[in-house]
Amino acid sequence: MKLNVVEDGQAQDIEVSIRCPRIDGRVRSIMASVSALDRKLMGEVDGQTRILAAKDVLYADTVDGRTFLYTESAVLESRLRLREVEEALEGTEFVRISKSALVNFDHVRALRPFANARLELILDNGEHSIASRQYAPAIKEKLGL
Repeated sequence: MKLNVVEDGQAQDIEVSIRCPRIDGRVRSIMASVSALDRKLMGEVDGQTRILAAKDVLYADTVDGRTFLYTESAVLESRLRLREVEEALEGTEFVRISKSALVNFDHVRALRPFANARLELILDNGEHSIASRQYAPAIKEKLGL
């Protein structure tokens, strides 16, 4: 892979171009990473609304009809439903792993098979999440398996 950066004082914004022989997993990963750079989510903690970069969210889940965003250091409640969070993060490294959870694949450290065709995901912070067998094929596809 070759990386070219051209500094242009006349440019109005950052422009990213990818030239490749075919779109493969590496290209998709680059596209997702670039796409996630500007994505923001809002969550509430301690009576404050905070804005956080999507890349800082490890995972999101729903408990008792409430959606939570988990970072390395905080748990924030989102006003969005999980489906709305998923739509806001479309095209990034976030993947649905169950009816009630999304995971940021940039923070998945390891995977291993789990009972009944499910997958266990181990995150950067050491937490374990289980991907249901319904969503396991999408995860394997994301990995190119």
